[in-house]
Amino acid sequence: MAGASNSVYYLLSLWSRLVTSVPYLKGDTPSLLDETVPKITEGFITSRINSVQASFADNSPDPDNPLENAESLQDQLESLPYLCRFKYESCSLFIINIMEPLLQAYTARSRLPASGDAAELSVIEGQIAWMVHIIAAILKIRQTVGCSQDSQELFDAELAARVLQLINITDTGVHAQRYQEISKQRLDRAILIFVQNFRRSYVGDQAMHASKLYARLSELLGLTDHLVLLNVIVGKIATNLKCYAECEDVIDHTLSLFLELASGYMTGKLILKLESTKFIIANHSRENFPFLEEYRCVRSRTNFYYILGCLVFMEDGPVKFRSFMEPLLQVAVNLEASADAAFRTDVVKYAFTGLMRDLRGIAMATNSRRTYGLLFDWLYPSRMPLLLRAISLLTDEPEVTTPLLKFMSEFVLNKAQRLTFDSSSPNGILLFREISKLIVAYGSRILLLPNGTNIYRSKYKGIWISLTVLSRALCGNYVNFGVFELYGDRALADALDISLKMTLSIPLSDILTLKKLSKAYYGYMEVLFNNHITINSVLNLDTSTFVHIVTSLESGLKGLDTGISTQCASAIDSLAAFYFNNITAGDNPPSPAALNLARHIGELPSLFPQILKSLFEIIIFEDAGNQWSLSRPILSLIMISEQMFSDLRSQVLASQPLDQQQRLSQCFDKLMTDVTRSLEPKNRDRFTQNLTTFRHDFRAK
Repeated sequence: MAGASNSVYYLLSLWSRLVTSVPYLKGDTPSLLDETVPKITEGFITSRINSVQASFADNSPDPDNPLENAESLQDQLESLPYLCRFKYESCSLFIINIMEPLLQAYTARSRLPASGDAAELSVIEGQIAWMVHIIAAILKIRQTVGCSQDSQELFDAELAARVLQLINITDTGVHAQRYQEISKQRLDRAILIFVQNFRRSYVGDQAMHASKLYARLSELLGLTDHLVLLNVIVGKIATNLKCYAECEDVIDHTLSLFLELASGYMTGKLILKLESTKFIIANHSRENFPFLEEYRCVRSRTNFYYILGCLVFMEDGPVKFRSFMEPLLQVAVNLEASADAAFRTDVVKYAFTGLMRDLRGIAMATNSRRTYGLLFDWLYPSRMPLLLRAISLLTDEPEVTTPLLKFMSEFVLNKAQRLTFDSSSPNGILLFREISKLIVAYGSRILLLPNGTNIYRSKYKGIWISLTVLSRALCGNYVNFGVFELYGDRALADALDISLKMTLSIPLSDILTLKKLSKAYYGYMEVLFNNHITINSVLNLDTSTFVHIVTSLESGLKGLDTGISTQCASAIDSLAAFYFNNITAGDNPPSPAALNLARHIGELPSLFPQILKSLFEIIIFEDAGNQWSLSRPILSLIMISEQMFSDLRSQVLASQPLDQQQRLSQCFDKLMTDVTRSLEPKNRDRFTQNLTTFRHDFRAK
């Protein structure tokens, strides 16, 4: 079957290329395409209809069935639209002649008792699903070969009308009892794909004005404009969300369509006017949308509330926001009233994790200072004790802590400068204090737990999300961190202390192996070294631990991930620059942090030379895509000690063939041309230019 599918793809692709080249043919020589292409098109469509009879007889999932396999379906239908539009009038008539009897049969079956022939109904649904996919593929492209634009709109309207008519049938009568059936789910997925393609061409921000299409749709179905059509679409979205409680695939596809509509400036404003949209916003409870209760659809909750948040925030008004949040407030109040022992029950855990996923979706939708402020005021200070209580009681329950920490990771992210408070507001500091409480409560407990059989799930995942939370808060630019030390507040020091302990509890081999953990770890280290090196969190460690951390940065430099390599280079640059500015070239008495760093380097003087050697090896021998970033720590390290650079130069030259050493020595001489003993931006840029030339000349044969 797979081989046949592939051959069909290549054959259709060949014919579509022939069709699309027709406008470029010269001369009046008649071609056989006019009579051949319609036969090929009709033959393919007929074969798809006939293929249903056998494959749908048992109505069971089949990964090889194109209607179950999006990639296979895409392959089969990619070239078909060009063939259909080549002789669009005859092709659309052929499709309509197939669709009409199927729609009539499907409508008739809706009125019959559910005890009828289920296999026959599954076949009808499968055949209609194929036709809907074919129509969706046709409407996805715009091609004017063969007929005028106006004619195309009329034929598009004729085909679209059949599917829009189908939408009114699928959820009536006996069909409303078949949401568990595979064939019914396939049909509704096909309808969603059709709506997405049709919307992009004829509805919304990027859609073309199509008067002919809407005039014909008005005649056929009474759909006069965008708004009336959107009402049908949103009605279908609401029905799917209400009825498909256990089919995650249909729920996710429905939410994807809903997000497209809500994200568009024009369509977002339009659907806000619809009663069906207002109903969803006003009644987003699990009673109305049972999928919110289903564990298998738990991830869909975040997307659902992200979409609702986007719609709610389109209109100003704290009153509307508070009304929207009322169901979530009731959940929070009930959780707050629960005894500590009850937090271990599945009912309470599921209610709490659901609340965290819902709030994360709403937080994702806040893209301005105004909208973020609404959520912040709702959450702080009233709801924050609930979060601290949950993470303290259920540290060993990753299915609870992960959604909580992911919500906080989103909530503290200062995207689009949404976390901007008034100059007289303490909210930034207050928010960080709450973050610190959560991180300390989680970290101090997770470190005491034994390693489970799945250590990533039980420990590492929570740790890397915690590091992400802290990193985003530390570089969010909404907290003056000097305030904490000035007033003796331990919030910052405690958060940094416990986060370092969490990182040190993980073997370096695991950090380098696990991608998400690696990304969070090195992102945190970059922020720590760049912004908070003067706080004794890192430099106050014992030398062996300090060396372990710096060595991990060197390991990150050598990795394949350019982003992580850049973060490591930035952290090393900050460390070396701090040493140069405060110890090598410092005029004032060194600070306690500088003294600690000097002590570490004194106990292991080979640390900086080894890192400098690694950086030069990467620059010279590898094709790194971040040479600019790598050049920064190289200069800082060279500035610390000319002897260190001289020794490295001798090592590199000694490793090269004798007949090349004189030329390569001249390359090293040019590297420091016009470079002064400072880390000023102009001097750094000059060194970077020299390093680029050095690398090119060094590698030349």
